[in-house]
Amino acid sequence: MTAIIEVRHLVKRFGDHAAVNDISFEVAHGEVFGLLGPNGAGKSTTIKMLTTLLSPTAGTAAVDGFDIVCQTTAVRHSIGYVPQSLSADGSLTGYENLLIFAKLYELPKKIQSSRIQEVLTFVGLADARGQLVRNYSGGMIRRLEVAQALLHQPRVLFLDEPTVGLDPVARQAIWDHLIALRNETGMTVLLTTHSMEEADSLCTRIGIMHRGVIVAIGTPEELKAKVADRSSGREQAPTLNDVFVHYAGDALESGGSYRETSRARRTARRLG
Repeated sequence: MTAIIEVRHLVKRFGDHAAVNDISFEVAHGEVFGLLGPNGAGKSTTIKMLTTLLSPTAGTAAVDGFDIVCQTTAVRHSIGYVPQSLSADGSLTGYENLLIFAKLYELPKKIQSSRIQEVLTFVGLADARGQLVRNYSGGMIRRLEVAQALLHQPRVLFLDEPTVGLDPVARQAIWDHLIALRNETGMTVLLTTHSMEEADSLCTRIGIMHRGVIVAIGTPEELKAKVADRSSGREQAPTLNDVFVHYAGDALESGGSYRETSRARRTARRLG
């Protein structure tokens, strides 16, 4: 496996609390890798370190061959990032939002317009390019944010809860575009999600985080098989939800902090 993301003994502490506690994993070129876990497990903190938004307390990581601490600018040129919180400006049109990102990514002026049109068409927003984003639906906003992250043709795309707060129709539209992205471009994708159906449909491999550590890693089928082996006598084959509960099902410890719960609900309201 040729790794495009390499993580070695990565740690992030906030005071005495280890949000991420000595994790190691690799993601191959063209893979769709999912980080699953309850709120507070360390998924978003891991993504923020890999996208250079947070500095690790210890350990090392490289994205596209660039060190996340020593070569932050090179990492940022290699990645696209769609955060949980909204990153589109509602007072601007879809096209204007993308134009700002084109300038931030320092795309040559002569290709900005054609590249914007290309990503708008890819995410199905070409006809809405002139509308104010405040009038977009939640699903349209998420697709615009994916378009923003794709403008500079990154080698790695990071998605933090890309479908949080969306209704089933909008969620399926996002899935369809991500599957098309995987099939048409071969881009490497690392995403976090609470949706087991989403992880099962999109991810080639999955890492399950709990209390800051990765407690299991493998393909969806490999993880289901492990749970099946440990629970012989079941009438039905395990689902990915069963896998999640098996590895991270400590109900008293899951669910995240007040701040994390509040943030997730604010995002859901805005997209709804």
